[in-house]
Amino acid sequence: MRKDEALDKLAERGNVAQFVAFRPEDGELVQTFSRVEGRPPNEPFSSVEEAICRLFERSPEAKINIRSYEPSDPRSREFFYGLNSPMEALAIARRLAGERLFVIVNETVNVTDGGVSGVIHGPVIEFAPDDTPRCVEKPGTASLPAQWGLSILRTVYGFAPDQSEAGRLEFSIHPLRRGYKKTHVLAWEFEESPALEVTPRLVWPNRFSRHIGDKAFGLLIAAEIGLPVPRTVVIGRRVAPFEFGEPTGGQETWIRTCPAEPQPGLFTTAKGWLDPFRLMQEEDPGSGAIASVLCQKGVSAKHSGAAIVDASGRLIIEGIAGEGNDFMLGLDRPEFLPESVVQDVQIHYRKAAEKLGPVRFEWVHDGTRLWIVQLHIGGTASSAGVIVPGEAADWEPFPVERGLVALRDFLRDLQPGRGVLLEGEVGLTSHIADLIRKAGRPARLKPL
Repeated sequence: MRKDEALDKLAERGNVAQFVAFRPEDGELVQTFSRVEGRPPNEPFSSVEEAICRLFERSPEAKINIRSYEPSDPRSREFFYGLNSPMEALAIARRLAGERLFVIVNETVNVTDGGVSGVIHGPVIEFAPDDTPRCVEKPGTASLPAQWGLSILRTVYGFAPDQSEAGRLEFSIHPLRRGYKKTHVLAWEFEESPALEVTPRLVWPNRFSRHIGDKAFGLLIAAEIGLPVPRTVVIGRRVAPFEFGEPTGGQETWIRTCPAEPQPGLFTTAKGWLDPFRLMQEEDPGSGAIASVLCQKGVSAKHSGAAIVDASGRLIIEGIAGEGNDFMLGLDRPEFLPESVVQDVQIHYRKAAEKLGPVRFEWVHDGTRLWIVQLHIGGTASSAGVIVPGEAADWEPFPVERGLVALRDFLRDLQPGRGVLLEGEVGLTSHIADLIRKAGRPARLKPL
């Protein structure tokens, strides 16, 4: 099947970018198929000039692409992207026809509009922002079970591809309506093929988690696998606000900055309303670190803390009575936790681990129910007395009471070959421990 025939067939089952296709005949262009807004499918234009001009008029960016190919060869020949002159486009199309090439002229679709592109094939969906469906051939693409991924896309954007048939679908999602049918999802290619017998490689940070913010992505995954997540509104830089999670019964608000990648304790977490736009401007004026701000319903905290998996695979649960912000910052030491709270953390960990493997999460317990307020994938190399294993030529002491800000400066200035000797009591699940693990320097605990 020629590319224009395949595109016509695809347009019958979904929305496609507006296009007009031509075949060469005696050095001229003869129209074969078309989908242009406001006109019936495959209605012939009076001339090639009219077809190209109508595409320019109907394209939101007033730009078009030209693709050329030989029907006997699936590989494209010359490709022209983002042409903004009808006369230039017409000259290129006629030259290609003179070379006996088939031509497809289509509207240019902006892939940097905040949406995503990707592929869904059987049980797997993969996608990324700021790219074409070819993103699946690049590193960093989000890879999820199809059911989870489609649900997450509907949560974030309000719509998702419809993959009711077996096969491989290349798609893109757009915040503004696009294509011939003016919907939010474009189909680029569909291939009937058996479902893949593969498992998605679920890891983050990835390109999509950086797009919406690391905490937001982790909590979306938590909600998707059935963990209790407080009602959360995500106010992003590049996507419209969206919400998910469950009512907590509380009316207090927590504001949590949401970096593109984990930055333990670096940016603001505050109880009570703060202007999210001012917060992002003040803490990230370059717009490169904070992807969004989370506005989260508060939990009436009886106990709070975190859980990680150590080097031996053992679950470590730490926390304190009340709200846990100071504990996570390393200002409060871990306290004794009631057995009922420990059991709830264990139950929720097992539920997450069944779907994701080893995970790390922050939790809040209201006396009746445990809530997940952060989720990360993977275990740690920490163990009793050791935050990061390894040997060092020398050990530099760092008193825990100096806090996170001083620790960042300390780690930045630490000479190669030197390790960290943390002096004082601090939880292995705290942001202080997270920051040292992120730095990757050998680090030991020295209780006072």
